[in-house]
Amino acid sequence: MSASELTTYDRAANTGGYSEAGIYRLIATILKSIELKSPRVLDISCGTGQLREFIAPYVAIYEGADLVRYPELPAEVKFNKVDLDTGRVPVEDGTFDAVLSVETIEHLENPRAFTRELVRITKPNGWIVITTPNQLSILSKLTLLLKNHFTYFGASLYPGHLTALIELDLRRIASECGLLDIRIIYGYAERIVLTSRSFPDWMVRLFPRSCSRTVAIAARKPGDSPKR
Repeated sequence: MSASELTTYDRAANTGGYSEAGIYRLIATILKSIELKSPRVLDISCGTGQLREFIAPYVAIYEGADLVRYPELPAEVKFNKVDLDTGRVPVEDGTFDAVLSVETIEHLENPRAFTRELVRITKPNGWIVITTPNQLSILSKLTLLLKNHFTYFGASLYPGHLTALIELDLRRIASECGLLDIRIIYGYAERIVLTSRSFPDWMVRLFPRSCSRTVAIAARKPGDSPKR
């Protein structure tokens, strides 16, 4: 295994294969709002598959993709092995009704190439949902001002976290990929500066960009062109 492959493998393995429940709940809320009919869904960087239980009411078929198949991933889940920095997801074009990427894009070298791959494997009129740390929170802006880096991109998190993206970047990437109905959703309370406590839910609702730890983008792939 080359040094670059080892680095990518380690980045995947060191995540532990899971994210946080607040982020999974955010994904579930987005899927509920989209109202897909009996969707086949791919969880990119699925890890241990914990997202599955949160989105079960809105999903007919759940599949996973990752560089590592974690032992905790249920045996019945179809697994697609992929190195998202160097390879294509081993599925045909237009396979899934929704492709979900939870806290993954910030780990990758090329977020635009990654998003194009998600578009490729999504069905016409299907949805792509991507989450990443929110760089526009009060905490992250103050960290940038005082420490010259965003909260989740300091030395202790490198090389796990490579690419810091803000809402404008996510919108630009989605537009460049031809996606439609672009929605930005903030959620999951950020930590209050100089404390170990998080913002209360009412503040997250009133000031989502400033008080959220996570930002999500949901966007739809265009449908098939009408026949002439």
